[in-house]
Formats: sequence, structure tokens, C-alpha cells
Amino acid sequence: MLAWLCVSLGVAFGTSVLPVMSVELFVVGLVTSEPSLPWIGIGAAVALGQVAGKLLYYLAARGTIELPSALHAKLRHGGRGRSYSPARQRWRLRTERLRRLLETVRERCHRHPHWMTTTYGVSSVIGIPPYMATAVLAGIVRMRLSLFVVVGFLGRFVRFSALAAAPALFASLLRI
Repeated sequence: MLAWLCVSLGVAFGTSVLPVMSVELFVVGLVTSEPSLPWIGIGAAVALGQVAGKLLYYLAARGTIELPSALHAKLRHGGRGRSYSPARQRWRLRTERLRRLLETVRERCHRHPHWMTTTYGVSSVIGIPPYMATAVLAGIVRMRLSLFVVVGFLGRFVRFSALAAAPALFASLLRI
């Protein structure tokens, strides 16, 4: 049982950092193949892994974790002093608009701090807006780390505990 909970934690962390597969499908597959596993333990392990993985995005957006130096150099110094192709000029205009939009959102979040907490909490439970995006946005607006971890863990715990309990619930309803 402990081995499956550790695997769940690892898979949740991995899919949180590099989302190449759905952790929801993993949870459903796990509880259907191993029905003796406690749904609350699976929910806690997956929630912990998800929040730990998104914490890296949060810290990077906040500026605590720096990008690798090779990527840093390309972003800072790429194209300086050159004439840009039309496609590259369009790309620069789009990123300029995105920066202005992020600055507007940051300013609004500072004026209304509960807005970001609520949005992040709802996202951690239902996934809309995307949890990854709200984790990055929480870092950009400098949400308190403790608030980020607690709200994210509670929301993800509710989401994955309910998902892990769902197959057992349906199985017990079908036996009636």
C-alpha cells in the first residue's frame, strides 16, 4: 500500500512539472486496479505531488528560481541590434501585449487580493481556469507562499479524493 502511495506521489509530481499524461486517468486506473487502497491516502499523495510540482512554476514566476543560463541568455540578448523579420516583429508585438495584460492583472490582484486566492482555489478544485496558469499567475502577483501551498493542497485534495472515491462509490451503488 505504501509503495502505491509513493508511486502516486511521484507520478503526480512528474505530471505536474511536465504534463505529458493525465494524473486523473492515473488515479482512476489505480483505484480500479487496486480497490483496497484508501481513497483518502491517494487523494493526499496526489495533492501533495501536484502542489509540489506547481510550486516550481510558482517560484519561477515569482523570480525565486532562475531559468537555466542558456535560456536566460537567449531571452535577454537574442536579436539585439538586428533588424527583425515581419514574423519576428509580430511576435514581439504579441509578447508586448501579453506583458501589458499581465501588468494589468498584477495591478488588479494587488488591489483585490482575495480575487486571486478565490480564483486559485476554484482552479485547484475544478481545473477552470487551468491550474498551471493560476499557479504561474499566483507567482507573478506574489501570493503568499503559505497561502499558495494551503489553498492549492486543500483544493487538489478535494479533487483527487473525490476522484479516487468515485469508483468505489459507483461499485457499492451497483451492488445494491
